[in-house]
Amino acid sequence: MTNAKPNPVEADDMTKAATGATDDYLGAFIGYNMKRAFLLVQEDMRRVLEPLGLRMMTFSVLSIVVENPDISQTQLSQVLKIERSGMVVLVDELENGDLISRNRVPGDRRTYALRATPKGQRLWEKAKAAVEGHEATLFGGLLSDEEQALLRGMLRKICMAG
Repeated sequence: MTNAKPNPVEADDMTKAATGATDDYLGAFIGYNMKRAFLLVQEDMRRVLEPLGLRMMTFSVLSIVVENPDISQTQLSQVLKIERSGMVVLVDELENGDLISRNRVPGDRRTYALRATPKGQRLWEKAKAAVEGHEATLFGGLLSDEEQALLRGMLRKICMAG
């Protein structure tokens, strides 16, 4: 048995054959296609990050903390567009794994500065390489470097408009 994944057209054909149903009407909508693509990305990210003890959200939080040492939880929740209560759970998880540390901010007893620990920095480097490999595998055969850059730019433009 091979680990080769069918291309999206073959996958749609297999779905139609298996279910007898189509999603052609929904396929006319950009948002629906973005959701379908994200589900593929999300599942592969889970597969790639799981052996490292990370999930998509913990990888995202760790990435922002590595990029922005001493960021507050409030700033972090704003950057990732996550409710503060949800952010507390994610930060606790990373802190319990000794991947980030909470440090008091002088003059502000309510705010903590978040910083990656050396262990967190090392894990982030491994995870970054794994995610780069994940993207190369998923998108490298479908899109040229220029198309990937264009897609990233278009997605960022959509995010900025929202």
